[in-house]
Order: sequence, then structure tokens, then C-alpha cells
Amino acid sequence: MDYIKIEQSGENTYVKGVRNFCLDDILDCGQCFRWEKLNDGVWRGIISKYARTVEQNGDTLIFYGVTPGEFDEIWYNYFDFGRDYGMVKEILSRDEAMRRAISYTPGMRVLRQEPWEALCSFILSQNNNIKRIRGLVSRLCEGFGEKIDGGCSFPAPKALAGMTELDLAPVKSGFRAKYILDAARKVASNEVCLRRIHNMPLNDADTLLQTIRGVGPKVSACALLYGFGRAESIPRDVWINRVMARFYPNGIPAELSGFAGLGQQYLFHYIRNNTGALDVSAKK
Repeated sequence: MDYIKIEQSGENTYVKGVRNFCLDDILDCGQCFRWEKLNDGVWRGIISKYARTVEQNGDTLIFYGVTPGEFDEIWYNYFDFGRDYGMVKEILSRDEAMRRAISYTPGMRVLRQEPWEALCSFILSQNNNIKRIRGLVSRLCEGFGEKIDGGCSFPAPKALAGMTELDLAPVKSGFRAKYILDAARKVASNEVCLRRIHNMPLNDADTLLQTIRGVGPKVSACALLYGFGRAESIPRDVWINRVMARFYPNGIPAELSGFAGLGQQYLFHYIRNNTGALDVSAKK
């Protein structure tokens, strides 16, 4: 297990002794959409009711304007400090393709995002690139979220459930608007109870999420991995499908399956930045 030391200096919290952690890779790999990198290398993001900036200097993270209490309440879980990534990487590295991907991006980890926000964000992500997704999420929050110091919170299901597609027109989400509204109504009414999904069998959780209009296997898998902490969930896009066909035609080895979603994140970031590295074109 990685042990960190938390210190406060002025209005900021310093998290020291951070291992298996690269802020740039984590926040710029397509798993989250409310962060931007500022000119000075600091990242600014909005999580829940907090708009904060974070910087990494070696094995130290600086959370600006964050108390140790807020770090414990919000950021410890968000950045998944409770998971032993050293152990995860040791297990995954028993597989050669995983080992190569992990060697490329050893500081990657999967965020534990708020489930509703993750679900909505990946509904909006369909047939989109990261830049456009960030714009859609930003406009949704600005139009329907609550005003907070430094920005807007992510709109709650009840805030969207009574809206129409016309109301959502300023978001410019196109066909996705009707999917967002259906998700909001089903979650607000508890027809889809997000609290249950954390502990449901994965197949049952996937089936429940796919009762929402516009939520197919990929969106459901993304929501399960990034929003519900289901490390065994594997989002499958064209890149991962090629990797699976090339290296795992019979599926992820059983001994890795409990962390398959985390392994997918290493693989995705690796091949997205090194298109020929895993020879993904060898078999389609």
C-alpha cells in the first residue's frame, strides 16, 4: 500500500510521498471532462461544489485552497488513494501487453468520479472527441448547475428531469439531449437507483444502466468504471477492440479480470499515444 503524508501550509494542502501518480496522464486521458491545464502547468477542475487547482511537483501534490479536512472528504477518494496501485501494477504486469503499457504510463490511475456526473458525461461523449465533450459538459453545468465559488456544479437529476429537449438546446448536445433527459427522469424517480449499482453483480448493474435510452455497452461500461469504481468493467472502443482481438481473443486472463478495467486504462493511454506500439493493426 502507498502511504502519503498530508500537511497544511497556509491555505493549501500538501500531499507528500505520492507514488504511482502522474497528474497530467490522469487528467488528460479521456476519463474526465471538467479539468483544464493552465499555462503554469497547474490543473483547474470542479468536483461537487469545489472549484480547485492542483499541481504536482515530483512526489508532492499541492491542493490550492484545500484544507486537510476537505482533502479527506473529497480528494482522497476522487484520486483513488485507497487503492494499492503498486499491487495492481504487479498483478497486471504478469501479462506482457499490460506490462508494456504500464511501463509507458506508470502514473496512470482511474478516478472515482460522482456516479451521476460520470453517467451523463459519457452519454454526452458518444461520437465525440474530448474537446467537444468538455464543451458540452461545461455548457450543461453553466445552464443547469448551481452557482458555486469559481464556477457551476454539475446539475442534479432532479434539475434536469422536468426539462425538454428545447430547454437543453443551448447545450448543443444534438441527439444526446433526449438521452440525458431520459437518464435524469429515471434516476430522479429511482427507476434506476444509482446507490444500488456499487454492490450489484456487474452484469445486473450493466443491464440496469442500459434501460436508459441511449446507454449501450460502452457508455454503461464507462459509467461503471469511472463512476462506480467497478475495476472489472472494460469500456470497449475501436482501440480496445483491436487490442482485445490481437492479444486477448479469448478474453482477459482470469487472474487479471478483477483489475481488467484498470488495465484497459493503461492500454488505452498507451496505444492512443503510440499507435503502432502494440501492433494493433496486425489483426482486426
